[in-house]
Amino acid sequence: MRCVDKRDQIVSGAMKTFEAHGFRGVGVDAVLEPSGASTRTLYKHFGSRDGLVLAVLEQRHAAFMDRLAAAPDAGIGGLFDALAAWLVEFGARGCMLLRAHGEYAGSNADIAACVRGQKNEFLDEFARRVEQAIGRRDDIMALQIWLLFEGATAAASVAGPQVVDAAKEAAEALLALARPE
Repeated sequence: MRCVDKRDQIVSGAMKTFEAHGFRGVGVDAVLEPSGASTRTLYKHFGSRDGLVLAVLEQRHAAFMDRLAAAPDAGIGGLFDALAAWLVEFGARGCMLLRAHGEYAGSNADIAACVRGQKNEFLDEFARRVEQAIGRRDDIMALQIWLLFEGATAAASVAGPQVVDAAKEAAEALLALARPE
């Protein structure tokens, strides 16, 4: 059995709190409540509340990228399948990373840069899978399919997770048009 350290407990609890209540609209006490940590412990491990936000975003992104790495040859459809499973597990509330960017873009350059970097890494994964699917690099196609994915993530919070299937079908139709005959 793995011993979970206090830092991991704080990140895990904060992630759930931020997911449910947003980032800036929730106080430090509420963020720390699930882990039972003190404010002093928060500062010891993260330096600041914003340092905790960065740790949560890094953990969230790494968890999703790990899921994708588990099926590197699943193609573009595998990305949408991973999203559908993620929404079942974590709920359809929109992208946590984009919500953080929206709340912090004007006030914390480190958080905004973190999210931009993560989204660029994710877009690179789309480009790799598009190239795998059609046999050539096509950055515009990757961007278009990434937009379908991000749109499905956002729309699922309003219309339900079934929108992911429609986005997957649209992505596969784009790929079919781009494949050599």
